[in-house]
Formats: sequence, C-alpha cells, structure tokens
Amino acid sequence: MNPRPRWLVPVIVVAAIVLVVILPLIGSYNGMVNKDTAVDNSFADLDVQLQRRYDLIPNLVNAVKGTLAQEQTIFGDLAKARANYAGAGSDDERVDAANQLESGIGRLLVIMENYPQLRSNENVLDLQAQLEGTENRIAQARRDYNGVVTDYNRSIRRFPRTLLAGLFGFDKRPLYTANPASADAPTVDLNPTTTSTSGG
Repeated sequence: MNPRPRWLVPVIVVAAIVLVVILPLIGSYNGMVNKDTAVDNSFADLDVQLQRRYDLIPNLVNAVKGTLAQEQTIFGDLAKARANYAGAGSDDERVDAANQLESGIGRLLVIMENYPQLRSNENVLDLQAQLEGTENRIAQARRDYNGVVTDYNRSIRRFPRTLLAGLFGFDKRPLYTANPASADAPTVDLNPTTTSTSGG
C-alpha cells in the first residue's frame, strides 16, 4: 500500500479554507457590488427625469415671461436653481438643486393660477402637461431609487457583511428626501372648469 503523499493534507486544508471562508467572502463582496451598482443605475434613471424637468423649465418660463413680467423674482430663482443643477458635482448636490427646482416650479405654478389669460395659451398648456407627466415620473423614480438604496443599506449593515463593507469602503447611501415644501409634485391644472364655486 502506497503511503499518502505529504502534500495531500495541506492541499486538502487549503481547499477546505477556500470553500468554507474565501468563497462566501467573495460571494458577499460580489453581492455588495451588485447592490451598489443597482443604486447607481437607479439614480441614473431618476437623474434622466430630473434632467427632463431641467430642460422643460426654460420653455415654460419663456412661454409665460411676457405675461408675468412683474414676477421677476421667481424667474431669477429658477435660473439659479438650474445653474446649481448644471454645476452639481455629486449626487447629493444634484438632489439639493433638484429640490430647489421643484420648489421654484411649485411657486411659479401658483403664481400662474392668478393669470387667467394663460389658461387659453396652448403652448403653456402643452408645456404644463409635459411637466406634470415628468413630475409623476420623478415621483416614481424617487420611490424606486429609495427602495434600491434601502435594500443596499440594509445589506451592508448585516453581519458579517458589515465587516467586509467597512473594509472595502461600501458606505451607506443617502435616501432621496425632498424638501417638505416640495414633497408632492406641483399641481399643474389651469383648467378653469375645475375651479369650484360655493353656492348660497
């Protein structure tokens, strides 16, 4: 009977270590990478809708600027918010600038309600319909993004994955939280027939 080779036992031990320790670590690491990438992809989807809103604003502003000539403050605020969005260097800065845009749009729409002549302007109505659709898509994309971020954050906090997360720099990602004043999409309704009147 041939004696067992000396190298066989160390090889078996190393193989067992790889199976029991290394492979689960690799799986955990790859799982965190996948979830982190999913967060990036989800923010990119959200950013597409934020960019669409950003692009719609100049057209809407130009369509109503002549009528709302005395409301110059809101136009300046929107221009500043757009500049902040265009110059944002991080996801957090883009979210802050998007919140500024959302707040400005809400104020603009409220002001526009005081100008009945805009309700018959087809260009304004078309732009408002596009903006309303965009706001709805932003709300859905925000919910999707927050769901993916929550899943990722929960994943990196679980033991033993939290040890790997700290070691490899998988940090907690912030949720997209809108300003309280802009938690809801702006109401885009200039149809005078929806205005209710109180009876005597």
